[in-house]
Amino acid sequence: MTLSRHQRGGRARRSPTPSRPYVHPQAIVETNNIGPNTRVWAFAHVMPEARVGADCNVCDHTYIDNGVVVGDRVTIKSGVYLWEGMVVEDDVFLGPQATFTNDRFPRSRQPWTCEGIVIKRGASVGAGAVVLPGTTIGARAMVGAGAVVTKDVEPDTIVAGNPAHIVRRLDPSGP
Repeated sequence: MTLSRHQRGGRARRSPTPSRPYVHPQAIVETNNIGPNTRVWAFAHVMPEARVGADCNVCDHTYIDNGVVVGDRVTIKSGVYLWEGMVVEDDVFLGPQATFTNDRFPRSRQPWTCEGIVIKRGASVGAGAVVLPGTTIGARAMVGAGAVVTKDVEPDTIVAGNPAHIVRRLDPSGP
């Protein structure tokens, strides 16, 4: 027996073949390096030398700078700006208004040193967290909402607070 779309729950079946990325008409995407099935929503700006992988969701009011590399299946929620030098590996979640910086001593119109941030596979950064330059967030780690990350976060840990400190260790074999 064949079920109608209504009987299947109203959802059309997804095509098994990859499709081109979707770019909202109000987004600015200057790169050709956007993977299949990625969605870039209104008021997002992706610079020409940025790379964004497949199956990503780049929400409204986001910015991805030149030289940023975003892996596959990454969610970038609203109000997140990714600056030069950042590497975001596969399966990462970046919560709303998470803040990332790449200059330890910012001054207007002065020479500066770019210190990138690396977010390893499967990590999550909560809403409003601040991550300082030169840090690495380990694989599957979780940064709590509002945390201030001043040093590297170990894999499979949960950190929270200001400055961020380990709250709990996770089972590496878990989800």
